[in-house]
Amino acid sequence: MVTWAEFAAAEPELADAGRSQLYQFGVGLAFLATVRRDGAPRLHPVCPVLSGDHLFVLITPTSPKQHDLRRDGRYALQTFPQPKAGSDELYVAGQALLVEDSATRAAVLRDAKHMADASEILFELRIDRVMWTRWENVLTPQMRPVHRTWRAPQGAPPARARERR
Repeated sequence: MVTWAEFAAAEPELADAGRSQLYQFGVGLAFLATVRRDGAPRLHPVCPVLSGDHLFVLITPTSPKQHDLRRDGRYALQTFPQPKAGSDELYVAGQALLVEDSATRAAVLRDAKHMADASEILFELRIDRVMWTRWENVLTPQMRPVHRTWRAPQGAPPARARERR
């Protein structure tokens, strides 16, 4: 797993596209999938925050998502699609880590573009894989997705992004 900064250093173009997708509506908006205690998926909207070159989510203390992430940190994050055909998409998956450092919390609360609250629980989203999808030949019979993927290195030199059609 890597930080957003490490991902961005390995794949700056893909990270720029990802940042654009996360903030395409002004505030960070995405769906966060977590793993419930019974193993079923849980999916809720969240407002991700890029702060200090790290990717975070703030979650209210009563949310079941925070219990999921404390117990089993696996997550998947999918940006909201634009309400038009052919809008790009971003998918990020990895492991969430609870953050209790007060300086980091203060920075994330300051950098949040939504109405974040100091009572929210902070998690850093460490990254294992990323997929950016764009569409070719929009609104034609030849419309098709083009996926660009990246995987965090597993004890090897940093992987390069791949594009697949």
